[in-house]
Amino acid sequence: MSVVRVEQRFRGPERSGNGGYVAGLVGTALAGRLDGTSVPRVTLRMPPPLDRDLDLAANADGAQLTDGDALVADGSPVDSAFLADATIDPVSPEEALAAEASYRGLSNHPFPTCFVCGPANAGGLQLKPGPVGDGRTACTWTPAADLANGDGLVDETFLWSALDCPGGWAIDLEGRPSVLGQLTACIDARPPAGEECVALGRYLGEDGRKTFTASTLYDADGRVLARARHTWIMVDPALFN
Repeated sequence: MSVVRVEQRFRGPERSGNGGYVAGLVGTALAGRLDGTSVPRVTLRMPPPLDRDLDLAANADGAQLTDGDALVADGSPVDSAFLADATIDPVSPEEALAAEASYRGLSNHPFPTCFVCGPANAGGLQLKPGPVGDGRTACTWTPAADLANGDGLVDETFLWSALDCPGGWAIDLEGRPSVLGQLTACIDARPPAGEECVALGRYLGEDGRKTFTASTLYDADGRVLARARHTWIMVDPALFN
C-alpha cells in the first residue's frame, strides 16, 4: 500500500486527473508484479480527484486506486497477446513533426488543460498529434529532464501518459468528445530524457458511446518503446470542465 497524489499539473479536464497519467500510476504498480506473459489493463471508475491522498495497493492479482471507500481505478493482468496487433507502422520524425501543424487541439480542444496534449497546460507534455492518414495520428515528443528517474531514463508513468492522447486524437473529438475509460499498455524500453521520440495513434472502431484506439511510442532509432490499446467513453465536456 502506498499513498499517491494527482497534482494540478497532471490534470486532464480542469477538475480531474489525466486518464493516461492515472492509469500509469496503477499500471506501473501492477506491471512490476507480473511475469512476461501478462500486461496491465487499467480501468478508470470515476474522474480521478486532484490534490487528494489516494491509496494505491497492488499485488500479482491486480491493483486498486481508492479515495476512501470510492474506487478511482483498478488494474488487472491480461494476456500479452491482447497487444499483439497494437503496434502502428512508424513514420519518420520529419513526417510526425509536419503532422503537428494539423493538430486540431490547438484551436478547439475539449479539455485544453490536459497534461498530455493540452495547449493551456504549460507544465504538460505538449503533444500535438496530427492526422497522417488511414485513421492514424503522429507527433514528436522530447521528454523533459524532470520526467526522468535517477538513472536518467523517463519514468514509466509518463510513458503511459504519452500513449494516451495520440490514440484519443484518432477519434473525431469534436463530434465524439471522449475521456479515457480503459488503457492496456506494455512498456518495452525507457528512453533517456531529451531524446526525440515519435508517438502514433490509430482508430480501431466504435460501439455506441465507446471508441477503440491503439498507440505506439518509438525512440529516435525507430525502435518500439511502448504499445497500448484504449477504450474511450463519449461524454459531455461541460460535466468535466
